[in-house]
Amino acid sequence: MSKEIVSVDNLTKIYPGGVKGADGVTFTVRKGEVFGLIGPNGAGKTTVLRIIATILQPSSGKVTVAGYDVVKEADMVRKMISYLPEDAGAYKYLTGLEFMKFIARLYSFKESDIEKIVREGIQVSGLGERLKDKIKSYSKGMLRRLLVARTLMVNPMLAILDEPTSGLDVINAMQIRNTIKSYTRERGVTILMSSHNMLEVEYLCDRIGIIYRGRMLAIGEPRELKELYGAQNLEEVFVKLIESASY
Repeated sequence: MSKEIVSVDNLTKIYPGGVKGADGVTFTVRKGEVFGLIGPNGAGKTTVLRIIATILQPSSGKVTVAGYDVVKEADMVRKMISYLPEDAGAYKYLTGLEFMKFIARLYSFKESDIEKIVREGIQVSGLGERLKDKIKSYSKGMLRRLLVARTLMVNPMLAILDEPTSGLDVINAMQIRNTIKSYTRERGVTILMSSHNMLEVEYLCDRIGIIYRGRMLAIGEPRELKELYGAQNLEEVFVKLIESASY
């Protein structure tokens, strides 16, 4: 459990105009854990995830996945990860099942492997007969469940989930949380996710990093952070850290 899958060391990302999306961020993600990056909108969560996913390049610092540098060895990193952006979509004129088969064929040419990946996706999605329907008929919650299944069904070493339940109602959000939790327990997949939902973070994450204005303010287990800051819940921890960082 102590082996590091992700190592982020003094990561900085400066956008045009001098805006810092990440400002000296440092943390690690251990094998088999669910690590949550939490913070308000614009805190830098998505910037960090996109750099780890090899979509953005850092301005400085070093990031590795399973020992591979995300800049110098990006091709190797991409073979190990599966990334779900917050604003991800799917081909609306395909059925859910056709979409899964399409994704599976990106990972293997062997029919037996493709069938195995799709079977996994069917189970993870929990969409049942609705997978035979066109994606354009799906609710937002159903689409997100399909996309979470697409991300996990390929059994990546690291799954990166950016706000996996953003904008969903309570029932769909809970279904996705339960899917993530049960999948990590059964498969041992390492998950790095972002969220601003404190209830979700406390339910899902083994450890969390609280990020604000591109800087990492605290890292630890939810229980440890609540004890350290004398808080009843993570919302109180979050507010105390943000207030102290604002002065």
